[in-house]
Amino acid sequence: MSIYDQDLDKCAANFVALSPVSFVERSAEVFGDLPAVVHGGRHYSWALCRERSARLAAALRALGVGRGSTVSTMLSNTPEMVEAHYAVPALNAVLNTLNTRLDAPLLAWQMNHCEAAVLITDREFAPVVKEALRILQREHGREPVVIDVCDSEYTGPGERLGAHEYEALLAAHAPLPKLEGPTDEWDAIAVSYTSGTTGDPKGVVTHHRGAYLNAVSNAATWTMPHFPRYLWTLPMFHCNGWCFPWTVAMLGGTHICLRRVEARPILDAMRERQADHYCAAPIVHNLLINAPAEWRAGISHKVRGMVAGAAPPAAMIEGMAKLGFDITHVYGLTEVYGPASVAVKRDAWAAQSLSEQTRLNGRQGVRYALQEGMTVLDPESMAEVPADGQTMGEIMFRGNIVMKGYLKNPKATAKSFAGGWFHTGDLAVMESDRYVKIKDRSKDIIISGGENISSIEVEDALYRHPAVLACAVVARPDPKWGESPVAYVETKPDAQVSAAELIAHCKSLLAGYKVPKEIRFEAIPKTSTGKIQKFQLRERAKSSSAIE
Repeated sequence: MSIYDQDLDKCAANFVALSPVSFVERSAEVFGDLPAVVHGGRHYSWALCRERSARLAAALRALGVGRGSTVSTMLSNTPEMVEAHYAVPALNAVLNTLNTRLDAPLLAWQMNHCEAAVLITDREFAPVVKEALRILQREHGREPVVIDVCDSEYTGPGERLGAHEYEALLAAHAPLPKLEGPTDEWDAIAVSYTSGTTGDPKGVVTHHRGAYLNAVSNAATWTMPHFPRYLWTLPMFHCNGWCFPWTVAMLGGTHICLRRVEARPILDAMRERQADHYCAAPIVHNLLINAPAEWRAGISHKVRGMVAGAAPPAAMIEGMAKLGFDITHVYGLTEVYGPASVAVKRDAWAAQSLSEQTRLNGRQGVRYALQEGMTVLDPESMAEVPADGQTMGEIMFRGNIVMKGYLKNPKATAKSFAGGWFHTGDLAVMESDRYVKIKDRSKDIIISGGENISSIEVEDALYRHPAVLACAVVARPDPKWGESPVAYVETKPDAQVSAAELIAHCKSLLAGYKVPKEIRFEAIPKTSTGKIQKFQLRERAKSSSAIE
């Protein structure tokens, strides 16, 4: 035993489990008079936000919620969703934020799988939730306690489904004296479900330590100042809003809530609420680029955006730069709490041409400061690929900002952690400066005549055409080449372009074998966060090829 092990034990004075709940208590204590939440006519200070969260925690405790209980939410980006992120972890319970665009059978499946004890739901979603609860009771015998939220900013139809109304429930319970968090930082804080493109979705279980460290990493990565005015364009149900509910709490910032992700209200909030930070998938940034110039008038302060959710097209990064918005490109997955790597900007990049800056900023970059490892490995040998910008491998992570595993799925957990690294499934190269650049998802690489074609590279070329609003490139069966690329395209309003023109445009930028063999002008399926669902397009391409 070392002398440094003698009489130097952990105790209450020198060791506390890491939990992002502590950020809420600190901001209420230090910045209690400052704004925490703004939503329409509702304005809550940090003292009041903490009190409301503590009242919710007290109410949930009275309903039997405790360590290991699951509380599901079916909520938009409203104050109630912020409060759930603070109250549920304070009870050492597990937060399950449901995707508001899911259908009833899938909602029922997820609530059954995570054994939801309580559901907090907005009246807007009453029709689908009512059916989900019916399925949940009929097929699984489960009846969670339902708490209805009647948001002040929602005036549409929607019945109450439960025995409790949110505001009345809060009023009926005195706030807990403290939002404490767990005694063990390895305890689960949330379970978030993957999109389930093949088979049932997987429940990603995250822990308090990881959520705490990723919240801190967000601030460090973005060099966020105290008191940011953060606009909720990213759904909080997606990876717990990339841990930003807790990042904003840590910095004493203001949550500016939005029920709808549309260009006009986003730009209005930037101007009228002075929102200065926001996160979104590339398609949301494109909405802002293509919005009428008069909608952006009057936004004179610096606005900083974070982009992730899909590999951003170079045209999007370039377009945001021309607007004067400062964009930071991050990369991650639900399994790593949202973003876990960043294209850290170097001062020297500012001297480069705009196109070169766009290329540099378009990379997935390097690991977050508090993530222990990120590299590109050969998935078979688990050897690191050379930093030559050519040799392809799989992006892998290891460290504290990696999930506990998949709920009730030990086989998938073991497979994803094979060799002591988390396997992302994303194929990439490592450049000479050790910045990582994605080439494609392993299932999205198109193999044509023995040559690998990156769908991302082809999409980048298409996005450089001024008529293209959104596009996706997938493989279709080809009798000669095995596979060939087909592009699905949505054009900007009032834009006119033919398939032949787009193919000629691609030929000017790409090697011949990479050029799409066909352009289809069709609606592109997307998730609620704006991420394109290529698995649907792959099926569409296969079925249409069979018909042809």
